Amino acid sequence: MDIMTQGIVQAGINTVRVLAADAVQKANSGHPGTPMSLAPMGHVLWTSALRYNAKSPHWANRDRFILSAGHACMLQYAYLYLTGYEDISLEDLKQFRQLHSKTAGHPEYGLLAGIEVTTGPLGQGFAHGIGMAIGQQYLASRYNKPGFDLFNYHIYAICSDGDLMEGVSAEAASLAGHLKLGNIIYLYDDNHISIEGDTAIAFNEDVAKRFEAYDWHVQVLPDGNDVAAIQAAIERAKAETQRPSLIKVRTHIAYGSPNKVDTAGAHGAPLGVEEVKLVKKGFGFDPEVSFYVPDEVLSYYHAAGSRGAKEEEAWNTLYKNYKEKYPELAAEYETLSSGQLPGGWQEKLPVYKTEDNPKGVATRKASGDTLNAIADALPTLIGGSADLAPSTDTNLKKYPSFNFDNHGGRNFHFGIREHAMGAILNGMALTKGILPYGATFLMFSEYMRPPIRLAAIMKIRPLFVYTHDSIGLGEDGTTHQPIEQLAALRAIPNLTVIRPADANETAQAWRVGLEHKDGPVVLVFTRQNLLVLDQNKYAKASNLEKGAYILSDTGKTPDIILLATGSEVELIVKAQEQLQAQGIAARVVSFPSWELFEKQDAAYQESVLPKTVRKRLAVEAGIAQGWHKWVTDEGDTITINRFGESAPAEQVFAEFGFTVDNVIKKAKALLGK
Repeated sequence: MDIMTQGIVQAGINTVRVLAADAVQKANSGHPGTPMSLAPMGHVLWTSALRYNAKSPHWANRDRFILSAGHACMLQYAYLYLTGYEDISLEDLKQFRQLHSKTAGHPEYGLLAGIEVTTGPLGQGFAHGIGMAIGQQYLASRYNKPGFDLFNYHIYAICSDGDLMEGVSAEAASLAGHLKLGNIIYLYDDNHISIEGDTAIAFNEDVAKRFEAYDWHVQVLPDGNDVAAIQAAIERAKAETQRPSLIKVRTHIAYGSPNKVDTAGAHGAPLGVEEVKLVKKGFGFDPEVSFYVPDEVLSYYHAAGSRGAKEEEAWNTLYKNYKEKYPELAAEYETLSSGQLPGGWQEKLPVYKTEDNPKGVATRKASGDTLNAIADALPTLIGGSADLAPSTDTNLKKYPSFNFDNHGGRNFHFGIREHAMGAILNGMALTKGILPYGATFLMFSEYMRPPIRLAAIMKIRPLFVYTHDSIGLGEDGTTHQPIEQLAALRAIPNLTVIRPADANETAQAWRVGLEHKDGPVVLVFTRQNLLVLDQNKYAKASNLEKGAYILSDTGKTPDIILLATGSEVELIVKAQEQLQAQGIAARVVSFPSWELFEKQDAAYQESVLPKTVRKRLAVEAGIAQGWHKWVTDEGDTITINRFGESAPAEQVFAEFGFTVDNVIKKAKALLGK
């Protein structure tokens, strides 16, 4: 049987299947079975369903595709190559899973055009897509006008049994149904196989009924090879504008493999040289030739990849006319979508005076003040909390909520869904122009680590806001008092953690966080009031941008350097005064961000922490891990290396040695006095 006698559609589908088998076999690593079974689904997406232009992959109104089942990435790589994306070649397919290859073992944002999000950890792509859908809806609400439907794209995804077992997808699906996100079309690869075997060993629920309960539009297709049925189901999903859509498609993993079809053996390992030959023979390919793409197939898919060019051209004309009629909105969108911020917003940042705040200000309160002060100037600054807005102070008071009947609202109610919130924020951040933030207690950052890590890998810019940042939480006790969380967050590459010392540093933390380009930012705030440091007496809070700075100096070479973050800076400021009275010269360094300080040049770092001054004391209400880099082997820390206690905050701080007296005692001990 010749390949082309099957007809161009079947020849194209089988070409993708064989490319997947070849690439995984050559790499001796990967997941061949799923892309083989998904090839018909991929064919429908890239030839008819998706609105895209392979020659212009960043067109603003393109449909977004997410391979949440990231282990099946050879499906996406094959179709990106076949449809003519210029930054991927047949040679790249041959380099699948190799060092420095664009075709990584799971899709990675930034390596290839057409990869909209980094996936791999199951459920994450599913949840990120909900954020992308929210981003599209907000852009449409703000910028679309009668006769100018600028943003009307859909979010497509292929998800697996594994995606739907993960809890994050349940959280995200529940919220998507509640919000009536009708721009979501997800295809569920129902192949009944996971790594351990048939999914029935752990998963026998009725997924269709579950998603109907979430208020999704659900369709069930019995045959994953029925291209016409898949296409018709997608058209029905497009027509459903009030509910997200799930299309459950029964597939057979490793379809075309005589000995591996419908087995776990095709899930996470190559088929084997001889089995690949049998696959090729069955599909009409030469068993001895690898990575073969018939010219007719390549031409066919190239034509499919360029069909969106006319749609993009029409959109460009529409946008040109929009720009003439709505120049201010167009200018705003162009500024924000380019990654820049509108001019003048920094002037809105609040400034706090010590004399006006004799009882101090909780940094969570200062954060809320700052958000509301800058909200008018930053119209796409949108976000909310995991059911904690009154506690995290993250509500934009002048603006309505984003809800099922208002997709233009700016306040989000994520519900008690921290994990999904993190992934949704990432999806929003992947929507150019959107500035998303989300808040919960620092303790519950633990629920959000997978999306935080993915944001750091992608170097995108969500703002993660955490309040109730220490044992200062008090009576809620050990379960709610974060001890190791600061260190855990600082351990993530490309993540910037900022823990400001007072209200003015808090305002500056928002400035730095919003201006930051290369990765997510974590802002960490207190529940309890902190002194507002007098900027006429101490250094300006704008120095926060350097990560660490001399807040108060001695006028001579210091005997000791006191370092602290957040609420503990107040302690070392007070200790400095008493040490000075005892003839001990102590420099006070506010150290809100290790990551920002590490980016400063050596000369600046030396000016703050001179190598000749090795007596240093770091004070932070968290574990000591990491501080030894800054305090040297002649320094010490006042930190916490066990879980907290349930009691009023003042008592808990005293119990763990976070007092001015103890700072003085430790400092003098270091100096041998």
